[in-house]
Amino acid sequence: MEIVSFSVSNYRSITSAYKLPIRRPTVLIGPNNEGKSNILRALVASLQFLASLGGVRLRQDRITSVVRSRDIFDWGRDFPMSHQSKSPDGETVFELEFRLSGPEIEEFRTEVKSNLNGTLPIQLRFGAGESKLIVLKQGKGGTTLTSKAQVIARFVARHINIAYIPAVRTATAATQIVNDLVDRELLQIETQAAYAAALEALADLQKPVLEQIAASIKATLKEFLPNVKDVTVQIAQDARYRALRRTCEIVIDDGTATALDKKGDGVQSLAALSLMKHASHSSGSGRQLVLAIEEPESHLHPRGIHQLRQVLDDLSEQHQVILTTHCPLFVDRTNLKSNILVNNKKASPAKTVEELRNTLGVRASDNLRNAEIALVVEGEEDRRALAALLPVGSKRIGTALQTGFIAIDTLGGGTNLSYKLSQLRETLCNCHSFLDHDKAGLTAFDKALNEGLSTPADVTHVICPGLDESEFEDMLDESIYSEFIRNKYGASLASPKSKGKKKWSDRVRAAFEHQGKVWSSKVEGQIKNDIADLVAANPGKALNVHKRGAFDGLVVALEAKLDQIEHGKKA
Repeated sequence: MEIVSFSVSNYRSITSAYKLPIRRPTVLIGPNNEGKSNILRALVASLQFLASLGGVRLRQDRITSVVRSRDIFDWGRDFPMSHQSKSPDGETVFELEFRLSGPEIEEFRTEVKSNLNGTLPIQLRFGAGESKLIVLKQGKGGTTLTSKAQVIARFVARHINIAYIPAVRTATAATQIVNDLVDRELLQIETQAAYAAALEALADLQKPVLEQIAASIKATLKEFLPNVKDVTVQIAQDARYRALRRTCEIVIDDGTATALDKKGDGVQSLAALSLMKHASHSSGSGRQLVLAIEEPESHLHPRGIHQLRQVLDDLSEQHQVILTTHCPLFVDRTNLKSNILVNNKKASPAKTVEELRNTLGVRASDNLRNAEIALVVEGEEDRRALAALLPVGSKRIGTALQTGFIAIDTLGGGTNLSYKLSQLRETLCNCHSFLDHDKAGLTAFDKALNEGLSTPADVTHVICPGLDESEFEDMLDESIYSEFIRNKYGASLASPKSKGKKKWSDRVRAAFEHQGKVWSSKVEGQIKNDIADLVAANPGKALNVHKRGAFDGLVVALEAKLDQIEHGKKA
């Protein structure tokens, strides 16, 4: 069972948000004080309210305010204050649409004695005095289902488990979660004879101390209240059990063992996030977890944000993750409709990357203004050559390059990869790297991988058969540039020194020096620049048919990213 859509009207600052799609994940984005958190809290409140109805006796479809927790909804606090005087009978309205699996549909039919077509739309109406649960099915079926509000609420509560993680995540919150976990687990051993005997021994040790305190209190009280006959100080057995279950301290050893409340804000925040997730899993067996998180980036170092993003991506594959954020890194770049834009007290799914950038205040450079995919290459020569080669390899990629949907950006050297990817992710680009297969390229990618900035699916290395290391020029057919180099630089690449298993620049350097030609980084740059011009002039014949595998792999990877983005826009 999962949530398909959510609507809210007249809740705090939100006047209207209709049928917001709830996906995996769902990201609420918008300026400060526009209502992101209120939409998230509205969703949390509606699920918490449904869960609370399991043991409540309902009068028709109405729930009195006596059984409605003020923590969940309070009309004076949550109904828009600007409307309260002119609409004293006004209502806040939440609508949830659930999708049930095949087995859940059968289970619903057995429990509720009603049929569903796969979806369950529920409306909750909160007034100043009463609340209503209405099943939004057309015809008599809706009326019949509404009359079964309690059993439906119990059904939903048994299949959906909501975990709300606020923006302020402290050691106190983490400790509370651990106390709850310990409380639940220790409860299982309290029936054991050894545990009961130990508590009885503890009570015997405490008894004379409590009697002494009681006698002292009695003597003092009798001075003012002569009629006092006796005083007893006692610890209830339940309180003694409870005290032993709820006195935890969390100590984290990350090199130095320290109590969690003495750690920094970032550690406390991550601890609270991880423990809340753990608690939800522990207590939610068999239920769909809905994880609602406010500003997951709060208190975190950039590296921690990247790592948390990966954790949330993994979670969203199995559960529904809904979050609010100001951070571009949490935006779903492959499925635009998963991003909900909240502005001017209203909310709607994003339609374009430009909308997302404008909402987040992201400024992209001119070449990235329309880009949704950024191809990262090491040098300007690689960029110019690939700009000519890719349209020959794929008309679809050629069109994307022409419209600016795909942009090619350069590193100025492989060692800058992490910095470049971090910048590009903030502009909401989906990145792919095309790197040399040498020490610098491999080291740079490993660093980006460890920092959560890239994945193995997001990189293609120039690997050429028969070479220990290889670079962009190794993929090219030597015939397009060998005569040019001989004429301009006076060096022949027919030299035996230009052969071997080393990468192109090392082999050409050996050939130059063998023929008495000075080699330097400047000369290397000039030659690579010349070769890029030659490739651009004749891209159809530039690649070596036996060494172009990496290029073909790059084409496949870029087309897969185009497919992913197009599918996301249609979903």
